[in-house]
Amino acid sequence: MNEFARIAGQIWSSREIVDDFQALAAMGGRFAGTESEAKACEYLGRRLAEVTHGAVRREPIPYRGWDRGPAHFTLRDGRHFPACALGRSPATPPGGLRAKVLDLGRGTPADFALAAQQIPGRIVLVRHEYMIASGHIHRRRKYEMAKAAGAAGFLIACHLSGGLLVTGSSGEGREGDIPAAGISHEAAAALAEVGETTLETTGRFFDRHAENLFVDIPGKSGELVVLSAHIDGHHLAASAIDNGSGLVSVLAAAAALRDTIPSRRRGLRIALFNIEEWALLGSRDHLAALPQGERRRLAFNVNLDSVAGARRLAALTSGIPIAEELVGRTNAAHGLGIRVHRPFMGNSDHANFIRAGIPALRLCCGLDEPGSNLRFLLTEGDTPDKVDPSELKSAAAAASALVLAASEADIEPLTAEQVGHVIAAV
Repeated sequence: MNEFARIAGQIWSSREIVDDFQALAAMGGRFAGTESEAKACEYLGRRLAEVTHGAVRREPIPYRGWDRGPAHFTLRDGRHFPACALGRSPATPPGGLRAKVLDLGRGTPADFALAAQQIPGRIVLVRHEYMIASGHIHRRRKYEMAKAAGAAGFLIACHLSGGLLVTGSSGEGREGDIPAAGISHEAAAALAEVGETTLETTGRFFDRHAENLFVDIPGKSGELVVLSAHIDGHHLAASAIDNGSGLVSVLAAAAALRDTIPSRRRGLRIALFNIEEWALLGSRDHLAALPQGERRRLAFNVNLDSVAGARRLAALTSGIPIAEELVGRTNAAHGLGIRVHRPFMGNSDHANFIRAGIPALRLCCGLDEPGSNLRFLLTEGDTPDKVDPSELKSAAAAASALVLAASEADIEPLTAEQVGHVIAAV
């Protein structure tokens, strides 16, 4: 039996990946700063030690924390709709923010450019999009365009019917941020008809710290492949797909790789980053604080984020040649059928590795499959029933294959010119 067959067999025969998934889902959405997130960190730290037989390092990350309060909006005809204040939204003034609403549909750069003269002083309404898609325009980009154009507030409507609210982060807790909230598809339809509203959002800022978790399994050299996933999620549901699926797949891969890695050229670092949903803060601050010599030890990053909820896996390679080579090599050797998406998507922790000059890819699923269960990301529908256990095991096996390939491949750091080319391409 070859090495990968043994590792894949261990993953597919294990019950632990399902037990871990159910345990994390039962803790809630793991929104940063909540009891749910704290419980998840403790659980994950214990499980990391168990599956790797290694010492877990806890890295504190100071950040500007925020607690969400109630939010809603009221139409001038008296109808009242619930809303979800986006992460780190400033509170509206007492009595709410009363303003006309400008419906910009999807909220593309062209939509904002064409409406530039109408935006100042208004509440901009845009639509949430299926997130794992070619050409996806991220919510934060729409928020920043609204803010830069002088909008007084920002609303983003769920793309699904059924009364589902949508969530996510917005500002940075800085001066100049504008009130922002997610609303339902149905509420947006009513709002677009009336064209004026009073928006009320509440929330309080605190100085807090979160924890990143690390375990190293040494190889023959001092270099490391980093296998990562993010811990935190959102409060509306269990954050089962995003990113309970990635967390448990990393744990399963680490358990299966544990005894193989010491004989490989490169070792393995398991990295569970926090505050990812808040503009990738955990990995950003971790990489920024690393001494240059320590950063040079990191040869490649395989980042798992939302790897269940659909059958077919995809690698977001950002067009980095070695990333595409590793995917091609593992597909050819093991028939994994991982799809490749080339344009840079700065929507998970792999993006910070690339910015730091470390080649990286994100493993996900549901690419350009808007009917898949990935459509429930950032809504009340991100629940464990949307995930088949076989999807978790497939992701863990694929991640293991990519780590094995990266542990022996010739890999060079990205130059500043290469990083700039990758990011500028979008």
